[in-house]
Amino acid sequence: MMNLYSGTTCPFSHRCRIVLYEKGMDFQVIDVDVFNKPEDIAVINPHNRVPVLVERDLVLFEPNIINEYIDERFPHPQLMPPDPIMRARARQLLVTMEREIFAHIEALEKNQKAHAEKARQQIRDRLTEMAPVFAKQKHMLGEEFSMLDVAIAPLLWRLDHYNIELPKSAAPLMKYAERIFSRQGFIDALTPSEKAMRK
Repeated sequence: MMNLYSGTTCPFSHRCRIVLYEKGMDFQVIDVDVFNKPEDIAVINPHNRVPVLVERDLVLFEPNIINEYIDERFPHPQLMPPDPIMRARARQLLVTMEREIFAHIEALEKNQKAHAEKARQQIRDRLTEMAPVFAKQKHMLGEEFSMLDVAIAPLLWRLDHYNIELPKSAAPLMKYAERIFSRQGFIDALTPSEKAMRK
């Protein structure tokens, strides 16, 4: 049995929950209050952060590594492209998104006033630049739902929560977001706290 220690409001834990629910397999989600973490988190993860995946003697605590492990262990439906070239491109795009978009989430999560406005601007700019892609294709990598969609979905869900308003030119991105939000795996992965983030 896989156990996922998951922050009830953590966007990175949200990613891992989406993958687990998309796979429709046997697992247990252990809810963690990120503002009042139990001591055993620091024992299983030296960085004292969630998400953490525990399966027998395997302990993983990086969201992308957790998700790739789940994807390889339970290959249906496959979320990383089967072709090595496309898979390498997907990984590279994930790293780019981590650096240019997701790296700014922490300032908003921790409400660091000094950095929050700059973080909002960075995220707004990058997402607006990406928007035209969705006028031509259904998902990040084309027609198929993939790990890149999983990575960005929790952020798109939290735009209001983070006070990020996108310009009208980002309309294709918002249509894409609604498609993702209507997936059963996404709906099942939401915690009550996350449901409350959107009006």
